[in-house]
Amino acid sequence: MDTTSDRPPAGGLSGRTALVTGAASGIGLACAEALAEAGAKVYVVDLAAGPAGELAERINGVAHVVDLSDPAAVDSLPTDADIVVNNAGLQHVAPVHEFPPERFALIQRVMVEAPFRILRRTLPHMYAQGWGRVVNISSVHGLRASAFKSAYVTAKHGLEGLSKTVALEGAPHGVTSNCVNPGYVRTPLVERQIAAQSLAHGIPEEEVVERIMLDRTAVKRLIEPGEVAQLALWLCSPHASYLTGASLPLDGGWTAH
Repeated sequence: MDTTSDRPPAGGLSGRTALVTGAASGIGLACAEALAEAGAKVYVVDLAAGPAGELAERINGVAHVVDLSDPAAVDSLPTDADIVVNNAGLQHVAPVHEFPPERFALIQRVMVEAPFRILRRTLPHMYAQGWGRVVNISSVHGLRASAFKSAYVTAKHGLEGLSKTVALEGAPHGVTSNCVNPGYVRTPLVERQIAAQSLAHGIPEEEVVERIMLDRTAVKRLIEPGEVAQLALWLCSPHASYLTGASLPLDGGWTAH
């Protein structure tokens, strides 16, 4: 195998193409911006047409407005990505015995099946050139469970398994696959959870963050999307070429318990 292909070209990620799902907001947006700043061309994949188009224009990327719950739409995405960041996700909170089955299935399609479909179509390109980076934005819930989040916890555990399998299969071809496992990140998804829990518990939103969300973390603050993006970017650097099949907790000490 050509070992020179193990290193990104001069200029960081210039000459590389990244595909980021859920790229119009939150962690995905931060990842798209960081990868573009490092020189990569970015496919901005999101359901929100306006924000996706605006971001793509700003970072000189290409917007792909796709519903990741639609297999045919997922299979229409480009196959020439050197870097894939599987980030898109959604949440629903309910006890298992009250959880809507259709909502459970939707979350698995978006957060497990779509990453699988994207990777099965992009890995041949990575294998052919002897270099590729798969960064799966998992969660502390890929390592730990929480009550009332059965679909999300199941999906993140599934993504962890997919990531490790790709790591084993991709290693002979210069492809690494890793998970980033953040705790609560300051994203629109989390902001909505804060508001909902504030109403449900009858307490101020600041108290929701301190008493409920950060209860199990040692570092008592939310993570910023940019912090997650910088770890994702580092995983695409030459310094991380020996790191694969890993799950990297960015959780303020949550999993140290």
